[in-house]
Amino acid sequence: MLVAAAVCPCPPLLVPGIAAGAAPELDAARAACTDALGVLAAARPDRLVVVGPAEQSGRGSHPEGTWGSFRGFGVDLDVRLGGYGVRAPEGPSGSQHSELAEPSERALPPSLAVAAWLLHRTDWSDAPVEGLGVGEPLAVERCIQVGKEIVAQPERVALLVMGDASACRTLKAPGYLDERAEGFDREVARALETADVAALKALDAELAYELKASGRAPWQVLAGAAEGAGLGGTLLYEDAPYGVGYMVATWS
Repeated sequence: MLVAAAVCPCPPLLVPGIAAGAAPELDAARAACTDALGVLAAARPDRLVVVGPAEQSGRGSHPEGTWGSFRGFGVDLDVRLGGYGVRAPEGPSGSQHSELAEPSERALPPSLAVAAWLLHRTDWSDAPVEGLGVGEPLAVERCIQVGKEIVAQPERVALLVMGDASACRTLKAPGYLDERAEGFDREVARALETADVAALKALDAELAYELKASGRAPWQVLAGAAEGAGLGGTLLYEDAPYGVGYMVATWS
């Protein structure tokens, strides 16, 4: 049974050490993510499932305690999904120094590593956590089915859904300017604000791929999980810094 969901963006730039001097530009997004996780905690779930985009096709599960790393983004910082979260004490020079073992082959994809960082940042201890990476090419019907499977048991489940909207909002965006991007993002924002399950299911997978919208598959997993749950939506944040659509919403 789905009792609450939070939708957050997943750029590694949310981690201030990666954003460096540009970190303040995403302060509002970070604050909105904190508020969204508070809604999940208030729902008192028995289990939290974190869903985020992954490069592989299909889906891959990540149990509580799975490690992730931001070393590939130039920051010596490791995270763990649930449990102790981030452990990156400062070294003598004041720089962050990781004392953890090297991440395993089954490391968290970047989207779930960002989620792990957010959960640690908010001291999440309200329910056991597990992660699910869904491949961006995963078919719409399969995404919906995965969502239904997540909530098939009678336990109270909350979802933390990671994903970005289009990456084609400006000339300097990662995907350059695409005139379709603003309309696509507007429809996603409306669907998240109104908890419109049907609208999320109807998102065009091919268009989302062309617009580099990494959240398409996770949002459609949410749609499958939320069907019949009767949740209402609230949009906490919507902007496109760097030409990429970032949205924070809650369903409860």
